[in-house]
Amino acid sequence: MMPGMPASTGKPATKPAPRAVAPSLAESLRQYARLMRLDRPVGIWLLLWPALWALWIAGDGRPDPLVFSVMVLGVVVMRSAGCVINDYADRGLDPHVARTRDRPLAAGLVTPTEALVLFAALALVAVALAMALDRQAQLLAIAGGALTVAYPFMKRWVSAPQVVLGAAFGWSVPMAFAAQAGAVPRLAWLMWLTVVVWAVVYDTMYAMADREDDLRIGVKSTAILFGQADVFIVSLLMIVLVLAFAFIGQLAGLGPWYFGSLLAAGALLLRHRALIASREPARCFQAFLESHHVGAVVFAGIVLDYTFRPL
Repeated sequence: MMPGMPASTGKPATKPAPRAVAPSLAESLRQYARLMRLDRPVGIWLLLWPALWALWIAGDGRPDPLVFSVMVLGVVVMRSAGCVINDYADRGLDPHVARTRDRPLAAGLVTPTEALVLFAALALVAVALAMALDRQAQLLAIAGGALTVAYPFMKRWVSAPQVVLGAAFGWSVPMAFAAQAGAVPRLAWLMWLTVVVWAVVYDTMYAMADREDDLRIGVKSTAILFGQADVFIVSLLMIVLVLAFAFIGQLAGLGPWYFGSLLAAGALLLRHRALIASREPARCFQAFLESHHVGAVVFAGIVLDYTFRPL
């Protein structure tokens, strides 16, 4: 018997009970899900609505089931991957921000290596999904992946990183047109630019909630860039957004149901403007959380317009 080993009792060694291991595995999976923000789906909705707008318009109201399935799954996977790489990039910053210090990486519940492995796994799933699309859509998917990876690092160097976020969040629009219609027309690029404007609106409201912390740690944002003109500039961008939606409807040949939905979208934007008027962080964050409702009502207008269009 080796020194230090206990004397044998004559009984066979017992293996740890499965329930002793299961909680650890379950907790790890829970933290991975939190790292992917699956518990906070607002980002999925903000990414999904533009993809659905594009699919319905490119498909003349009847998108291809395979393309629809790939795009929806791709939105979930790429948003999850984007959150993971964002938290990896911000792992040294998030512990110093009240709202983000409990994120899994910031709190030490997930290691940087685990985060990179998870990101790589999600990227492989995204590649597999892209293989189901045509070549033009695949090339656009590569560009979209580059934007996803680049965005988290932009806030250190670019005064308006929200523009880069918008470019990434809107990239599903040209992808959807390429996959569904085999081309990326002028309308698709107008829709992409519209999503960029929308992202600057909602992510500026998000950044207004973190402005004091961002100033302290040296992170850049449009909330800091706009300064005391933030509410005024966001209000102007909201007007531009509604006008852009109207122009899209005109180019796409959409009718009363769609333009009626823009009235609802405008009412929602007015509510968001009222929430951020005081610049209180909690109200600014609430306006961000409600932003995806704008995309939902615009999509509802598109679907209703195609559904009840005269034959």
